[in-house]
Amino acid sequence: MFVGVPKDRYINEKRVSVVPQDVERLKKLGAEVFVEKGAGESAGFSDEDYKEAGAEVLEREEVFERSELIIKVRVLSAEEEEFKREKDLYRQKIVVGTSEPFLLNEELIRLAEGLGLTVFSLELIPRITRAQSMDVLSSMATVSGYRAVMICANLLPKMFPMLMTAAGTILPAKVFVIGAGVAGLQAIATARRLGAVVEAYDIRPAVREQVESLGAKFVELGLETEEAQDKSGYAKEMGEEFYRRQREVMMEVVSRSDAVISTASVPGKKAPVLITREMVKSMKRGSVIVDLAAERGGNCELTKPGEVVEFEGVRVVGPLNLPSDLPGDSSRLFSRNIANFLGLVIKDGNIDVNKEDQIIRETLLFEGGTLVNERVKEFLGVS
Repeated sequence: MFVGVPKDRYINEKRVSVVPQDVERLKKLGAEVFVEKGAGESAGFSDEDYKEAGAEVLEREEVFERSELIIKVRVLSAEEEEFKREKDLYRQKIVVGTSEPFLLNEELIRLAEGLGLTVFSLELIPRITRAQSMDVLSSMATVSGYRAVMICANLLPKMFPMLMTAAGTILPAKVFVIGAGVAGLQAIATARRLGAVVEAYDIRPAVREQVESLGAKFVELGLETEEAQDKSGYAKEMGEEFYRRQREVMMEVVSRSDAVISTASVPGKKAPVLITREMVKSMKRGSVIVDLAAERGGNCELTKPGEVVEFEGVRVVGPLNLPSDLPGDSSRLFSRNIANFLGLVIKDGNIDVNKEDQIIRETLLFEGGTLVNERVKEFLGVS
C-alpha cells in the first residue's frame, strides 16, 4: 500500500493530514508513505521530521503518481475549486479526508464518477463508542471550542476571573454558551478554567449533567426536547416556530452576558438564527459574540463569515476554520484519527472495504466513482 500525503492548498488551511509521529504507525500497517515537500511546515513539522519518521519526501505530482491512497484534510466539496484544478491527479485513487459530503453538487458527483474515485469521508463517522478515536468532527470541535474562548478573552475589555485587590474587586466575566456539543463543552471548560461565570443552554435535556459537571449553570428555557438529535447522534433541524420561541426566552440570558459563544449547526443545513439584532442591542457595550456556526451562515443575525462586525458597541465574530488557527495540535488530533481509521481499513498492506463493518460502510462515500452512501444520497435526493 503506497500512501500519499499532499499539502492542503485550500485558502488559509495550515493543517496537515498526517504528522511525523503517525508515519511509523502507517508503516506498521504495511504502508509506504510519501509526503509532499513542505506539507507540514505551516503546522510546525519539517521535511526532516518526516524523513526521520521513515517517510519519503517528494514533489507534489510524484506523490500523487506513486500513491494508491491519498490522505488530505480537505477533499471534494471541502476544497471544490482546488479539486477541480487538480482532478486529473486523483484518477483511480482512494482518498481519505473531510469532504463536506452534504454540499456535493452534480458536477462533483460526475467528476468523481469519471475519475473512478473511492472516497472515505470522515465527517460520516458514526457516533458509536468504537468510532470515537476516529471522530474528526469531535477532535476539531474541541479545538474550535477552546479557540473561541481565547478570542473572547482577547476582545473583552475586562478579565475573565474575579480578582480581589487593594484597589477593589474585579467581578468575573459572564459567559453564555449556546449548544453543549463537543465545541460547547470545551468552551465551557476553558471559560471556567479562566475563572468566568458560565451559563449554557442546549435543546437536548440529556446534556444538562455534562454542563453542570464542568461547573456551569444549565439554563432551562422550557423548550428542551429529546427530538433534537437523530438516531446517529447528530443534531436535527427544528421548525422555525421552535426557533422563534427559543429566541424569545433567550433574550434575558444574552443581555446579561459579557460574552456569548454559539455552536448550533445541523449537517448540510443553514445554521438556525438564535441571536437576533435586538438581543445584540440589549448587551452591554464591549461585549463579544463568537459565532462558531459562521461557516453555515451563523447563529447570529449580524454574523458575517470571516469578519468582525461591530453593532451598538458589541463585536460579533464570524470565524472560519478555527482549527487551522492552531495547526500543530489540530494536525496531531486529525492525524491520530486518520491513523486509527486506517488501522481498521488497511489489512495486510491492502485496503479492505468490509461493508459489514458499520464504520467502513457509513464512511464510504464513493466506491469506484459511484456515490454509495445511503445517508448522503437520501439528503441530496440522488437515486
